[in-house]
Amino acid sequence: MTGRTIIITGASDGIGAAAARALSGRGDTVVLVGRSPEKTAAVARELGAPYYLADFASLAEVRELAATLAAAYPRIDVLANNAGGIMAQRELTVDGLEKTLQVNHLAPFLLTNLLLPNLIRGRATVIATSSAANELFGRIDTDDLQNERKYSSNRAYGDAKLANILFARELDFRFRAQGIASASFHPGVIATNFAAGSSSPMRVMYRTVVRRLLGTAETGADTLVWLATSRPGIDWPLGEYFIKRRVAKAARQAYEAGLATWLWDASAELVGLSSPD
Repeated sequence: MTGRTIIITGASDGIGAAAARALSGRGDTVVLVGRSPEKTAAVARELGAPYYLADFASLAEVRELAATLAAAYPRIDVLANNAGGIMAQRELTVDGLEKTLQVNHLAPFLLTNLLLPNLIRGRATVIATSSAANELFGRIDTDDLQNERKYSSNRAYGDAKLANILFARELDFRFRAQGIASASFHPGVIATNFAAGSSSPMRVMYRTVVRRLLGTAETGADTLVWLATSRPGIDWPLGEYFIKRRVAKAARQAYEAGLATWLWDASAELVGLSSPD
């Protein structure tokens, strides 16, 4: 499986950059997407890879990114939706949407949908970077998807990571017959700059002596690289959630009848897409 086009978002640092390094040199075109011009360009120079900039807190930038990628890469073989983060407090984006939900779920949802023709052409593998926060903190309220009533940074992040899993499951349901393979995964608790700007207690792990006990970005990227380079439906079952290359149990809501479909339709409305049948 060489000569493929692999797009990785959140590729300027951490898991995304580690995955890009691991996937480079295999004869594939590894395309980097990042928010920071300096960091993204530095990784791109290191790898000799093309790169694009987009801030997922702006849906206009996501739409511009999708148009640019669609024109440059008519066939996309792997899309790794890795960009994300946990916010210090509840805030709205320029689109009027809760920022944690938008950056982690709605922006990659929009990007994936806008790239669907290219992904179908490539019979692509679409990968979502989730987190154990889906089970620890996630509890999607269909009457309060954007956590207006009972916001906490952990809850918002847990909901967004649960949404990643639900999106992967629904993407599989809707587009498996057209050749798309989807999966989500938890990279483990790793030593990166994640949560540095957050008020979440999770930031303590990333700043203190506990950091020494955490995994590396390379170990965190391992499952992403495995999903991107192995055979979907043969080496791993489609639509599932993985930890350390094995199917894992996500939050109970990940398997709730009808929730993934509801979330897809609600997300489509929030980002201004008509939901496909």
